[in-house]
Amino acid sequence: MTQTVDFWFDPSCPYTWITSRWIIEAATVRPLDIRWHIMSLSVLNEHRPVDPEGDTEGYLWGPVRVCAAVEQRYGQDGLARFYTAYGTRVHAGGKWAAFEDVLVDAGLPNELAAVAGTDEFDEVVRASHAAGIALVGEHVGTPVVATEAANAGRVAFFGPVISRIPRGEEAGRLFDGAVLVASVSGFHELKGGPHAEPRFGG
Repeated sequence: MTQTVDFWFDPSCPYTWITSRWIIEAATVRPLDIRWHIMSLSVLNEHRPVDPEGDTEGYLWGPVRVCAAVEQRYGQDGLARFYTAYGTRVHAGGKWAAFEDVLVDAGLPNELAAVAGTDEFDEVVRASHAAGIALVGEHVGTPVVATEAANAGRVAFFGPVISRIPRGEEAGRLFDGAVLVASVSGFHELKGGPHAEPRFGG
């Protein structure tokens, strides 16, 4: 039976990019149907006295606004294509890219880039963010994953935060383990060693 996985992401986070490629990899060895949703570090941090992302110019609003416009007009498929194109250029490619170029890479109209500098889709961003963060609380960040767990109903968790992309059955085992841990009543937090630098090639 296919298992639905809801994945909330801010496209600008490099560790979230790695986690997103892991969930895609896990879907090659587990029957997963991934649904993509936007969350926003800008929204998460806007009332904090110090922005942990150091985004004093508000740059991080741009990518999520374009994501929201793409999803509204081109649905899940368009959002997945844009996120893949964005992450490939920005994270795997190591360069901040013009939204017009990313949209072309994704096979989408490049005029959608104009929404990055407007608030036209901010309410869409906020609503999607709120839906994801309501599952886990504001003490976490991106990504948030939600799915159904055997004998536990719907579960949600932040992460996993990983520095490389597990492949094949390793990706499947990580998915199984993350869902198993999250399904335990009273589970709150689990951490590993200090963060390593992201390895985008796996």
